[in-house]
Amino acid sequence: MTKILYEDKYIAVAIKPAGVLSEGEMPDLLAESLAAIRAERGEAPPSAIYPVHRLDKETEGLMIYALDAKAAATLSADISEGRWEKSYRAWLWGVPEKESDTLCDLLYYDRARGKSFVVQRERKGVKAASLEYEVISHHPDGKRTLVQIKLHTGRTHQIRVQFASRGLSLCGDRRYGAPAESGKSLALCSTELGFTHPKTKEKMRFSYIPEGMREGS
Repeated sequence: MTKILYEDKYIAVAIKPAGVLSEGEMPDLLAESLAAIRAERGEAPPSAIYPVHRLDKETEGLMIYALDAKAAATLSADISEGRWEKSYRAWLWGVPEKESDTLCDLLYYDRARGKSFVVQRERKGVKAASLEYEVISHHPDGKRTLVQIKLHTGRTHQIRVQFASRGLSLCGDRRYGAPAESGKSLALCSTELGFTHPKTKEKMRFSYIPEGMREGS
């Protein structure tokens, strides 16, 4: 079972727990939850669930799934053309030099190693990546910083590698250099999603901020 924030005939917006595959286990959890909700209304469960975007397994937060093929195609086209708005929160291990900034890099994802790398020149497989961040608060220990992040592009491990390349690994992110003392789990959450409903064309926005990602936490 998973928490569902919104559902209709065409889409479902849900919270993916950390540690769950967005394209593997999550559709099964969502199907179970939708079946229970619809059973209470005397309705049949959805016949299919279509992933249209993804989150890293270790990342918690908002996800949208399509419930029919046409909705899936429309949502996929919108995200590929940059019409979605996606924001995240993260705890950084360290303190950025600036309270807000835009980070632009060239990234290469090495499938064999399962990691992304910042590179200095364009070549096959290299993609431009951009995000902007703003500091929300500094932890009293002076070692951690809570930031709000708006993605301009959606590259594999983008947030993790762009900050890590600047000596600011996300807390708990051992893959990208965070020390053990920074935490056991990845401190990254998908907190806001804005998109156009694939059928009604209504502008929709959802927000989810867990306790550990709030100012002063």
